[in-house]
Amino acid sequence: MSQYQVSAGVLIIGSEILSGRTQDTNLRFIARHLESQGVSVREARVVSDRRFYIVPALDELRQLYDYVLTTGGIGPTHDDITAECVAESFQVSLDSHPEIEARIRSRKTSPEVLKNRLRMAMVPSGAKLIENLTGGPQGFSLDNVYCMAGIPSVLESMLQTIQFKGGPLTHTFSLTVHVGETHVSSQLAAIQEQFDEHVEIGSYPFLRDGTYGTTVVLRGTDKQKLQQALNRLQVELEQLGVEALDIQRSAPSAPFAP
Repeated sequence: MSQYQVSAGVLIIGSEILSGRTQDTNLRFIARHLESQGVSVREARVVSDRRFYIVPALDELRQLYDYVLTTGGIGPTHDDITAECVAESFQVSLDSHPEIEARIRSRKTSPEVLKNRLRMAMVPSGAKLIENLTGGPQGFSLDNVYCMAGIPSVLESMLQTIQFKGGPLTHTFSLTVHVGETHVSSQLAAIQEQFDEHVEIGSYPFLRDGTYGTTVVLRGTDKQKLQQALNRLQVELEQLGVEALDIQRSAPSAPFAP
């Protein structure tokens, strides 16, 4: 892209995701929310609840991207070790945060349950809190790393309280053709080469009711270049005798309201 794109990496922490017992639904919400604030998700990784997977991933991602968002691993059980891993990555201590602790203690429960819940008050030294609109314990951030719950409703309530400093917003054009990718691949490659610094082009094949087709998506922050790329694509398709269907122009999404 010709304009600097503020980037993000997502680290999904949870052995239950990798085992197939739980399906992740958070990445879609995160990507759409960040895009509405001018931040582009460039990578997502899923790692198990083990320190020797989490820490190296954090070390690498926080050097590669402007923001790193983690989901999962901030609960009250033995395998909730995200806070410990962030502290290790930044080489800081792990301390009980008085505000989180007060929120936890405000909910009456047995001493044993309270002891387990207080694990969620342990955060890396110097971390800032991420509000939890459900009323539960907060998440936290340190430098460019933002750690949130894995439960979708809780993650969404946390994410909506964060204001990211994004770049230009991304616009999207899409169209559908009833031919396979191989019929248009050389044309797409040529258009991508021409507009490489301004437009990202993706092609997504499908089979519906026995008919093969391809959805072509063009994304970019420069609306003029994006329109030029779309115009050339339409000309190329006309020359092939291929009809472009369901042409859609999508403006950037409005930010999700807290």
